[in-house]
Amino acid sequence: MIDTAYVQRMARYNRWQNENLYGAAATLSDGQRKLDAGAFFRSIHGTLAHLMWGDMTWMHRFHPTSPPAPARPDNASFVSLCPDWAELVRSRSAFDASIIAWADALDPAWLDGDLTWTSSDGSRTTTLAKWVLVTHFFNHQTHHRGQVHCLLTAAGAKPGDTDLMILKV
Repeated sequence: MIDTAYVQRMARYNRWQNENLYGAAATLSDGQRKLDAGAFFRSIHGTLAHLMWGDMTWMHRFHPTSPPAPARPDNASFVSLCPDWAELVRSRSAFDASIIAWADALDPAWLDGDLTWTSSDGSRTTTLAKWVLVTHFFNHQTHHRGQVHCLLTAAGAKPGDTDLMILKV
């Protein structure tokens, strides 16, 4: 079981690391960010857009926020969800602030309950403990940011440190 301190720390880690990776990505051209590098979501931009989509999807399930537009089965479609780099940067920053606000206001009792949701494609309904899903939410972010870090490094950008233990809260 996790507590609200964990959720608050991970929300801040999410923002810190997004600032890190988006800053490194900003040193590249739009073409470099959108280049199909063979990643699951094709490119740096595609992976960052998928991560934004995933965060919006989970936060919509956790808290009353607007759901993102449905994603197409084509992994390249994530670039089309937010094709403009400047808009993706603005959206990410604003949404990270929303995640932190949610974490800061989170009632510890909420984490004790279960959540039932239907998959984005409507194919299945699942119920799991909320604390497991919140842990997944943050783990999903870390997983895809690791992919972006690799893509950025391969493209010649230099992301900063990623170690959670050095996050200054």
